[in-house]
This record gives sequence, structure tokens and C-alpha cells, in this order.
Amino acid sequence: MTAKSFVLIALLACAAPAAAQQRPLDTQDPETIGAGRVLIEGGIYGAHDMTYPLSGLTGNLWQIPVLGINVGISSIADLQITGGPYNHLTITSRQPAPLADQVTTTDDSTHAVEDITFGAKIRIAGETEGRPSFGFRFATRLPNAKHRSGIAQGTTDFGISLLVGKTIQSVRVVGNVGWVIMSEPLDAAKQNDVITYGFSLARALTERTEIVGEINGRVSTRNGVAPIGTESRGLVTLGGRFTQGPVRFDAGVFFGLHAIDPTVGVTAGVTYVFNAFTVP
Repeated sequence: MTAKSFVLIALLACAAPAAAQQRPLDTQDPETIGAGRVLIEGGIYGAHDMTYPLSGLTGNLWQIPVLGINVGISSIADLQITGGPYNHLTITSRQPAPLADQVTTTDDSTHAVEDITFGAKIRIAGETEGRPSFGFRFATRLPNAKHRSGIAQGTTDFGISLLVGKTIQSVRVVGNVGWVIMSEPLDAAKQNDVITYGFSLARALTERTEIVGEINGRVSTRNGVAPIGTESRGLVTLGGRFTQGPVRFDAGVFFGLHAIDPTVGVTAGVTYVFNAFTVP
């Protein structure tokens, strides 16, 4: 067991049910936000030693902000959109790479928009005393950012995942397992299928405050070395949330699990939920 994994387990073993939104986590809860409700979230991310194998760039990334909106189209289904207008990388090193010659910046920094992801989540079975809740999610990521920035994938990915959640006394336990079809950036006619995973815990400290944590990532299924841009990735995240009425504040710190992941990073944000319309 790695030191990072030990820290996660130690802090969360002592770990109120998490609501349908996940910030600062990525693991998706099968519970939805409710019919006619809208959830708006925004946050900033800072990642140290972020590596981009396609362009050969390494540096410190800031995403300002990452935005998301969930719309409850029924009591069991949400539409989800995430993206962001500005990703900024302070470049600390350049290495030879397949698409290095496409990077147009000659300065010590570069920037791009965040790719937009469209998704939908459906709760297929509610939680009972002896059974967890189950859900299903599918999502498509679009290639809004361009290769010339050096921090863009430039491909369209499609994924599906099974969501499971259970509240055990004061602890909310959520698990995800899924499959993503990733187009190979160097050959759009080919693809690499990756297995996605997520496991999160949330524990209430007070009626308004909770601590949260997760392990979340993907594993390449390709034999041997994965195609560049589709490598295995993963993060361990620890954080907290504070709720005041319809507003929730969050903050967290995360650690990379693979050599190309950021060594450490921070995130902070806010979420607002309101009743927007009546579902007929």
C-alpha cells in the first residue's frame, strides 16, 4: 500500500450523506438533484507538475474556473454539462514529443479552453434499508481545445458507467465503474478502451460540515504501452464541504497516482442549487 493510499484510508475510516453533486470529487453519486431543480457549480484547480505526453510540456496548471450545470429533467434523471473558459499552464520543461512541433507558443506559458463534456445520469433503483441505490451515466467529451496550445487532447471520447451508493449510519459510500472509448490522438481511426473507476467516502462532522475523499481514475486495457494520450491516470483527493442553505462551499487537495499525473494540486469552489421549473 502506498503512503498516499494509507493517508486516504486513515482519514476516511473515521468518515452526512453526500448530495447528488460531487465537488470537490469526481466520483458520481447515483442520486439525482430532483425534478425541476438546477445545480450550478464553479471552482478553480491548481495542479503542480502536470505532464502532457502529446506535446512534451510539463508545468503548473491553473483552471479558472471550471464550470458545471446539472438540470433535473425528472425525479430520476439529470442532464450535465461541464467545461471552462481558461486553462493556463506555466511551462517548466519541454521534452521531445509527437506533437511538439504543433505548439505555437514560444513563451514560458500557454493557455486554452477546457473541453466541454455533455452527460446524463439516470437513477435506476433507489436506496432501501438493505440495498444500495444504483444509477447509470453516459458522457461525451468534445475537443474544444486545440493541439497548438500544447495542453489539448484534440479527440472525442464517449463513456458509460455504473454508479452505486449507500448510506451507512453517518457515512456515504459511493462507487463507480465504467468504460470509455478514447480516440487515439495520433490516429483518429483507432481507439483505446479504458476502464474507469471511482470510490468515495463522505462523513458529516456537523449538520453543515463534512469531510470527503476518493480514489478516481482510469486504467488502459491495451496490452503493452498505451497509445500516447490514453495512458492510465488517477488521483487521490481529500477535502471538505460546508453547506449554508442552498449554497455549498468546498476545498480539497489531490495527489497523482502515476508519473504523468500532477504530483499535488488544490481545488476550491462553490455550488448553488435552486428550484427552476415544474416538470409536467
